[in-house]
Amino acid sequence: MCKKVVVILVSISLVLVLSACAELKHTGKEIGHTTKKVTTAIGHGTRDTVKAIGHGTKEVINDIKEDD
Repeated sequence: MCKKVVVILVSISLVLVLSACAELKHTGKEIGHTTKKVTTAIGHGTRDTVKAIGHGTKEVINDIKEDD
């Protein structure tokens, strides 16, 4: 009788542990994908800002050269 109870408790524990692992894996994936999206957005924003500054600087330099 005692062995049956132990087997049942161990089985239930294993099922709970496996389901918890699946939830942790899913949560990890969500965090990873969100981090990737945010990092990509920051990178693209930075790239676009640097390009805009570069183009603006180039126009100012060309205007100065034309005035000479």
